[in-house]
Amino acid sequence: MFPCSLYISVMRKETPVQMRKFLGLFAVIMMLGSALAACGGAPAAPAAPAAATEAAPAAAATPDKVTLQLKWVAQAQFAGYFAALEQGYYKDENLDVTIQNGGPDIVPEQVVASGQAQFGIDWMASLLATRETGAPLVNIAQVYTRAGMRALSWKESNITSPADFKGKKVAVWFGGNEYNLLATLSKYSINKDSDLTLVQQPFDMNLLLNKEVDAAAAMTYNELYQVLSAGHTIDELNILDYNAEGTAMPEDGIFVSADWLNADAKNKDIAARFLRASFKGWAYCRDNVDACVDYVLKQDSGGVMTKEAQKWQMDEVNKLIWGDPIDPNTKIGYLTPELFTFAADTALSFGVIKQAASPDAYTHEIWDMATK
Repeated sequence: MFPCSLYISVMRKETPVQMRKFLGLFAVIMMLGSALAACGGAPAAPAAPAAATEAAPAAAATPDKVTLQLKWVAQAQFAGYFAALEQGYYKDENLDVTIQNGGPDIVPEQVVASGQAQFGIDWMASLLATRETGAPLVNIAQVYTRAGMRALSWKESNITSPADFKGKKVAVWFGGNEYNLLATLSKYSINKDSDLTLVQQPFDMNLLLNKEVDAAAAMTYNELYQVLSAGHTIDELNILDYNAEGTAMPEDGIFVSADWLNADAKNKDIAARFLRASFKGWAYCRDNVDACVDYVLKQDSGGVMTKEAQKWQMDEVNKLIWGDPIDPNTKIGYLTPELFTFAADTALSFGVIKQAASPDAYTHEIWDMATK
């Protein structure tokens, strides 16, 4: 085409005669251009931009929002869930997960049963006791395969067996944390109301450190470290292991409300995706202890944690999940029927529950979906 700028320039500069000659020439050029276009000799019109001709990619599905209610405040006890968040494993499963801290006044079963969280972490004994009140809760994964709870006493107290609790002051946490002790007392025919003095234990070890009680509850991954870090040694302590007593029920299982789980087929898929991502988080913490300790420390807004304590805790927690020595081939989260039966029978035999626990208290369906 003849440039418009040149056309305008010519019109402004030429005489009328020259103008008539120019217009004639211009007309010839225009007709020639039309003929070339008809014969295919003219340049093709530019293609439309790809954005205009191609369909826009489908928008990503909106992530499913869920909440996890922890049993206690943020610490390495829950490192796998923080790792799943930090490593993007939940995001990869199209989940938007909020991790909600626990505390002394928070009972995870109540939070989940009331619909304030979809997932909860707590001990099997507490789950069975809550189910007996009518709450339709169900264990979908058993992350800890061994119990970390112990009873600590000083050597001079001469408590070498639970039978020695008679006449003593024994501290324990309540709110669902006392069932291993109560089952053990029942096993040894010790009346919890008359044969000893049970003391409400705060969430530190000061009662034992100050020798205000004869024995106190401790987790291997937390309170035992508190005693040792106060300048004491293992040799100064007698340690009663509820696993060895046969009264230790599984700790730190993942549970949901059966009503929520069965309300919509999508919820089972959400639960399976949650387990899959969480298991990846725990595997990451098995293989990357220091990184997971850092993830936990990021949750410490009050600055009360120490790296040394959380490192101890992470190492001890890994033993409860993966075995000691650690076995990477462990089927994480799988609650064996034998372990459930043992927990249910223990809870019934020693008065934690009054009626035999139904097998409906747990399911493998979600674990199967998550690991297939």
